[in-house]
Amino acid sequence: MNPLRTLATATWPPPQGSAELPAVPGFSASTFNPLVAAVAELCLSRHRDTARAGSGPHEAGGDRPSPPPATDRTGLVLASAAGDRATALAIDTAAASGRRMPPLLFFQSNPNAVLGHIAARWALTGPVVASCPREAAAPGQIPADALELAALLLADGDADQVLVIAAEQAGPARGTEHATAVLVTSA
Repeated sequence: MNPLRTLATATWPPPQGSAELPAVPGFSASTFNPLVAAVAELCLSRHRDTARAGSGPHEAGGDRPSPPPATDRTGLVLASAAGDRATALAIDTAAASGRRMPPLLFFQSNPNAVLGHIAARWALTGPVVASCPREAAAPGQIPADALELAALLLADGDADQVLVIAAEQAGPARGTEHATAVLVTSA
């Protein structure tokens, strides 16, 4: 497997600042999708800001070099052992009561829905993959199989870089809600 080079990382909750998740239009009844979107936003923003900061003047001549090429061929990999348990519970509750299920719950029950939101927001055109690792990743960690998926997408030429996200909701025996994102490319 080809080695990976890390371009940016982020965790949620952030080390400093508010741990309140920003709302994501079109998603309701659960914190899972806002959790994934928030950590993706942090990671991609850090990469963008680093690329901008690296575009200072040349020592000779004072011309500004062009910033590192931005790529829309960014793939997305989401790994979650438990997935969106709150949406699953809301769907189960609506079905058990005989009530009509809100259409947004059906839409957001697919973990690729939030990845589509991220791709549209950032104009990313790479592949989108959701996976379920055997065990939940600890806070600050990415499952090895998710990184292997990213390496395969890069090796196959399907993407120039891959944003890998591990996210787990809080719940009984699941600890606190957390997510980690890492933007990688081939080394």
